[in-house]
Amino acid sequence: MKKFAESQGDGASKKNARKSSSAGKATNRSSSFSLWRFLSGEKMVVFYGIVLVLFSILLFISIFSFYFNAHENVSFVVGDRAQDIPAPNLAKGVGAALSYFFIQFFFGVSSVGFPFLILLYGIRIVSKKSPLPIGRTTFATIMTMAWLSITFGLIGYNTDNSFLAGNFGNFICQYLIDHVGWAFTILLDLALLILILIFCYDISFAGLFGTLQQWLVNIRERREERRHDAAVQAVTVPRSHREDLDDLYVTDHGALSKEYATNRYDLEDHKEDPHEEEKAKAGDVLDPDQVFGEVQPATETSSEDIPFDFVNMNDKAAEDKKVEEGEEVEEVEEVEEDEEVEEIKDVEQPHRALTPEEVRELEPYDPRKELSHFEFPPVELLKDYPYTASTEELIKKELLENKVSIEKTLLSFGIAIKSISAVVGPTVTLYEIVPKEGVRISKIKNLEDDIALSLAALGIRIIAPIPGRGTIGIEVPNKNPNIVSMREIITSEKFKKNNYALPIGLGKTINNESFVVDLAKMPHLLVAGATGQGKSVGLNAIITSLLYTKHPCEMKFVLVDPKKVEFTLYSAIENYYLAALPDNGDAIITDTKKVVRTLNSLCVEMDNRYNLLKAAKMRNIKEYNAKFCARELSPAFGHRYMPYIVVVIDEFGDLIMTAGREVEQPLARLAQLARAIGIHLVIATQRPSVNIITGSIKANFPARIAFRVQSGVDSKTILDATGANQLIGKGDMLISTGSDVVRLQCAFVDTPEVEKIAEFIQNQSMERPLREPYELPDVPEPGEEGSGRGEDSVNPNELDPMLIDAATLIVQTQQGSTSSIQRKLSLGYNRAGRIMDQLEDLKIVGPGSGSKPRQVLIKTEAELRQHLADLQLL
Repeated sequence: MKKFAESQGDGASKKNARKSSSAGKATNRSSSFSLWRFLSGEKMVVFYGIVLVLFSILLFISIFSFYFNAHENVSFVVGDRAQDIPAPNLAKGVGAALSYFFIQFFFGVSSVGFPFLILLYGIRIVSKKSPLPIGRTTFATIMTMAWLSITFGLIGYNTDNSFLAGNFGNFICQYLIDHVGWAFTILLDLALLILILIFCYDISFAGLFGTLQQWLVNIRERREERRHDAAVQAVTVPRSHREDLDDLYVTDHGALSKEYATNRYDLEDHKEDPHEEEKAKAGDVLDPDQVFGEVQPATETSSEDIPFDFVNMNDKAAEDKKVEEGEEVEEVEEVEEDEEVEEIKDVEQPHRALTPEEVRELEPYDPRKELSHFEFPPVELLKDYPYTASTEELIKKELLENKVSIEKTLLSFGIAIKSISAVVGPTVTLYEIVPKEGVRISKIKNLEDDIALSLAALGIRIIAPIPGRGTIGIEVPNKNPNIVSMREIITSEKFKKNNYALPIGLGKTINNESFVVDLAKMPHLLVAGATGQGKSVGLNAIITSLLYTKHPCEMKFVLVDPKKVEFTLYSAIENYYLAALPDNGDAIITDTKKVVRTLNSLCVEMDNRYNLLKAAKMRNIKEYNAKFCARELSPAFGHRYMPYIVVVIDEFGDLIMTAGREVEQPLARLAQLARAIGIHLVIATQRPSVNIITGSIKANFPARIAFRVQSGVDSKTILDATGANQLIGKGDMLISTGSDVVRLQCAFVDTPEVEKIAEFIQNQSMERPLREPYELPDVPEPGEEGSGRGEDSVNPNELDPMLIDAATLIVQTQQGSTSSIQRKLSLGYNRAGRIMDQLEDLKIVGPGSGSKPRQVLIKTEAELRQHLADLQLL
């Protein structure tokens, strides 16, 4: 027992020893870990950043002082010096050593880039964000210092100023000059400069050379204009008489006016004949030979140096003098004068139409040549809205909180997930969920409101599944949304490098990518949403995108504004970009009657364009314009360059309520047929109901934009899917281009920005006169002669054969119903509807009033027969 107790005691002591040793090791580990945690803590990191900022300032002062006392600074560091000699540097001995080290051993005097980079790193560490991209800025700065070092090495080659280039530049120059020579070294230096400018600073040499070439062309044109003006004004007479000679040319082919002759005689001292003053006072015209008696040698010059009217005047005066003296005038002179007059008449006559063969020999047609002076608005007119000051930590914190809430909500309903990831957009974050096997997608879709409740979000949208990814998406609004500026979209690479016919930049996707589409391929666009959710801003974004890309000769707008205030700012550009009827005072249409007339005019324009396409054997406007620009179509046969026409209609619901079928019929016809000839429609409404967005509208508008609406029924009316009722407003929208539905944050264009753009385009007319708006075909107003409405415009040949029977039936029953005509006369609904429209034109029934029967205006059959007889229909 004693041995057993001793053995137990020995075992316990060993265990205690092991515990103490392990405790000691744990204590050492904890102490070392706490020291590392202290050194890598957030406060120490900020301290490191402050140290870098202060060191960069010290280094900059040291290098800056080195520039003024270079040789003294080098001698102070490497030479023999007395102890009492002060350091030739603002940073004293430390500054002299630092500047010598960085300048001598690296890139010479260009080593000033080092304090710049150190300062950038210090700011990045302290504020956790950098004013410039770290990697790109570092690469560009080092490459620039290297090039400057090599260049200074070439400049100071074989001199005592080795510090100019530093060891790097001196070594490279010495090696290259010894092996390839001076010329090739300079070429390599220039090539390195070009590469740095292209890859580090994004300088486009093509654009630079193009600008230089255009500048030289403008200088050459101005020089030629000055030479031409000088050649027209210059005459071969003494300089003192040139200004007087200009006043001699009047519109009557060189004849002298009495007033000028009198004034000329009074001003000049040529009173050799005492009777000349009396003749001048009496108003007689003086002889030019007497007035310019001292300037006669100038008439000996050739007629090529004298203006044409002056030559004719001298010849006429000489002939009159010969006739007065009784001499005969040679017929040869009369023949020559007649030939000159005939040549002048030929010049004044209009040019004849060129034949197709002559047209093909001309240079390719440039549609922008007519307005070659036009300049596109600069992007500086648009505002640049910076992102909010949300740090990365706040973003990560928000993402982590939302992730935990989503996982917790799904787990509470028995839904397990494999992974979850997030894509942060400007206003919405997309959380992509990969569920485990056996989880039904419909089960997750039904939890939309529960997830919104757990996240305390304004509204979320579930995409189950995300097309092409195999995941389920949950879109959650950000707590700190950012504004997407139109300037950011216009300057994006995707917008600048597109080759679309009508590019429009709408905004940014959840992936922070610019969303740019081609309106010509849509081909029409429907914009709908509740009041105040961003429709007007969306229309301004569409119009602004086209103004920044399309020349006035290539595109025109037809703006319809029933509210009279949305498109008022664009009235300044009507002579450049707007299309209007010939007698329309305002190019921005606000009256409903003018809307109907304009749409009918566009239908006529569409038919005319289709006739031109048929004659040219082309299928669309793009092929037709390309063939016309190649001079393969002659204007002698009516061919012309056809610009695109974009029709923008705001408050389409108001037009339907006031005009109804008169607006819907031409609009539906344009939507069905106008795509191929370059007429595209953009209509907006705040009433997304089925009586406004009818079946014909939806069938011909595959591209639709939905801003926030109040109910899922409205969302289905617009997009044929729900989701627009879950948007957060303020430009948040869904766009459907026929298949997928994409969520965007619309680009913001403020009213002052639109005003600046319109003023910039309008101010270009200060130097050159404005053009007229693009003229649409003239059509009569509804109810006028030739408009197809009213009794006087009814064509008997176009009336339906069953019209009299239908009129008799309606008068007998006193019920103006289309269905009754259809049922009792065994007609189709479309034919019965046409008959009812014709009866309305003949004033037999009144206008339609919804589902109610029409009012019958004629009460008896005798009155009907008399009415038809008056219309010569019986």
